[in-house]
Amino acid sequence: MTDAVQPTSGLSLDRVAFSRAGRVIIDGVDVTLPRGAFGALVGPNGAGKSTLLHLIASIERAASGGIVFDGAALPTMPRRERARTVAVAEQQSDTELDLSVVDVVMLGRTPHLGAFASASATDAAVVRDALAAVGAAGLAARRFHTLSGGERQRVTLARALAQQPSLLLADEPTNHLDIRSQLSALSLLAELARGGLTVLAALHDLGHAAAYADHVIVLAEGRVVAAGDPATVLTPELVLDVYGVRAAVLRHPLTGRPLLAFAEGSPAAAETSPTLDLESSL
Repeated sequence: MTDAVQPTSGLSLDRVAFSRAGRVIIDGVDVTLPRGAFGALVGPNGAGKSTLLHLIASIERAASGGIVFDGAALPTMPRRERARTVAVAEQQSDTELDLSVVDVVMLGRTPHLGAFASASATDAAVVRDALAAVGAAGLAARRFHTLSGGERQRVTLARALAQQPSLLLADEPTNHLDIRSQLSALSLLAELARGGLTVLAALHDLGHAAAYADHVIVLAEGRVVAAGDPATVLTPELVLDVYGVRAAVLRHPLTGRPLLAFAEGSPAAAETSPTLDLESSL
């Protein structure tokens, strides 16, 4: 029997486990995400999505298991190198400091600055580009604490982009955003992945995962129950088993990607719905 070959490119988690106050939160997670893929981490509330992102970013330390990106172990990587490799866009981002939006996004340049160096014209250009990418250029002069939740969400994503990472972790990047801004944010993440950035985003909306992600990882009670292509993973049976609701999986007439439709009713008494071709059913 030969040992499993670990991928040298992309993100690889090997039997990652984590407990808090005696409660198991992450339970032996094995998963891979190819480099340059947009991965969606989905699952019910309390499944462990945010915790898993924190473990990958070394915000919290796993009790056991390996976390590797492009062949390098993230937990043992020097902090400055890790900050240049991994960026995190958190779901909540608050500060007591009276900072401008530009100042907040400029914090993303910290890993690239020397100990006593000040921001250069290049750093300022990176910050401007990051704000423009998330549609927040007009917020540059505002004070961060005066922003709405949706505006803060966009600025937080801009700060992560300003780090110029190889791996971007986003925790509910569409939180607080209106529908147009949600789609813009997801389109941006997909575009960044096509450009070579590896993206892993925790998403509540299965429809968003189906419409935009290259790879879906389904987490339930701290375990990976399915992972792979959205069309393969997001089945009526899985939705019923993990979320306890009925779903029909349609085929989008324009993109060909999965399109989920949900129905109320007792999941125990309901039959799972087949995958349908929306175009042929209209």
